[in-house]
Amino acid sequence: MGKPELYSLFKGFLDCICLCLSRSSSEPPGKNGRDTENGHLIYKRGDVLQDRYEIINTLGEGTFGKVVQCVDHGRGGAPTALKIIKNLEKYREAAKLEINVLEKIREKDPHSKHLCVQMLDWFNYYGHVCISFELLALSTFDFLKVNNFLPYPINQIRHMAYQICHAVNFLHDNKLTHTDLKPENILFVNSDYTLVYNAEKKHDEKRLKDTRVRLIDFGSATFDHEHHSVVISTRHYRAPEVILELGWSHPCDVWSIGCILFEYYEGFTLFQTHDNKEHLAMMERIQGPIPQRMIHRSRKQKYFCHGRLDWTESSKAGRYVNAKCKPLRRYLLSKGAEHLQFFDLLERMLEYEPSKRITLSSALRHPFFRPLFQPGGSQEWRNSCDSSR
Repeated sequence: MGKPELYSLFKGFLDCICLCLSRSSSEPPGKNGRDTENGHLIYKRGDVLQDRYEIINTLGEGTFGKVVQCVDHGRGGAPTALKIIKNLEKYREAAKLEINVLEKIREKDPHSKHLCVQMLDWFNYYGHVCISFELLALSTFDFLKVNNFLPYPINQIRHMAYQICHAVNFLHDNKLTHTDLKPENILFVNSDYTLVYNAEKKHDEKRLKDTRVRLIDFGSATFDHEHHSVVISTRHYRAPEVILELGWSHPCDVWSIGCILFEYYEGFTLFQTHDNKEHLAMMERIQGPIPQRMIHRSRKQKYFCHGRLDWTESSKAGRYVNAKCKPLRRYLLSKGAEHLQFFDLLERMLEYEPSKRITLSSALRHPFFRPLFQPGGSQEWRNSCDSSR
C-alpha cells in the first residue's frame, strides 16, 4: 500500500471517530437529566450502559470525568474499568486524541507485552465518550498513601523502575512522548499485601505481594510530528527544559521517571513547589547550577539576572528551599552497592541537558537492574517481600 492510500485510510479512521464523537446530546450538561452541571454522567450502581457494561462502583474522578468498575457482560462478566468522559466538547476532543494513541498502542502491542494499559473498546453514550480497559489495582501513589507514605523497599523499586522504563521506552520507540508520568499514572496489576513488622519504626507496614505494574493515561501523549504544547507534565515531575520553554521531546519523560523513582525511595516528592522560579531554585540546590547554555537559550529570562537564577537564599522562599532540599546524594538511605547504583541512575535521569540525559534504552542496561536477570531474579519480580531497604 502506497503513502496516499495509507494517508487516506488514516484520515478515514479519524473522520469516523470525529463523526461518532460528534453525536452528542443537543442539550447542555445539567439540562438533559443525564448529566450534572459540570458535565459528569449521572449514574448509580446497577446501571447498564450499551446493554453491556453494568456499573459496580466508582474507582476515581479527574478533570476529564470518572472511572467506574463494571461487569462486562459482553466478555462473559469480566471485571472492567470504564473511563466516562464529561459531556463537554473540549473533553470529547481530548478523548478522540487519546483513542488514537490507544489504537496505535494496541496495533503495535496486541498482547500487552510492553506494559501499557490495554484499551478493550470505546463508544459514545449520550455525549460521553466511554473507553473500557482491563481492570487494574491501586496506583503506586495510592499504595504509598495507604501505607502512610513509607518508602518501597529497594528491590521492589528495582522491578517497578525496570517495567516503567520498558513501557515508556516502547512509547519512545513508536515516536510518542507520554508527557504526564507520575505515580498516579502507574497502576499495580494486583495490590494485595502482607503485613510486615518494621523493627526500626516499631509497627507493622504493608508489603506488596506483586510488583507488576501498567502505565495508564495517554490523554496527553504526543506523537513526535504533532504540535507540542508549551506547558506539559504535572508540576512536580516537570523537566527543566519545559519550565525554561526550550522545547521538549522524549527526555522530558526520563526526568519525570527520575522524580517518580525518588518518591518511591523516600516516600515524599522531590520538588514540592507550585512556583517556577522556586522549582528552578530547588533543582539548583539538588543538582547544582543550571547550565549557562540553557539559561542563554531560555525564553524565560525573567527568572535570571546576569546569567544566574535571580534567587535570594536569605528570603523566606530561599530559607524554605534550603530547608526542604539538599544535594541529591545526601538523600541516600544506605551506602550499600544497590543504593549507590540507584542514585547513579537517578543522577543520569535528572541531568539538566536533555541531550545528555540518559535514554531509556541505556537505562534498561544500567547495573542497578542486573539482579533482575540473575538466577531467581524473575521470582523477585513477582514476590518482592524482602524486608531489606
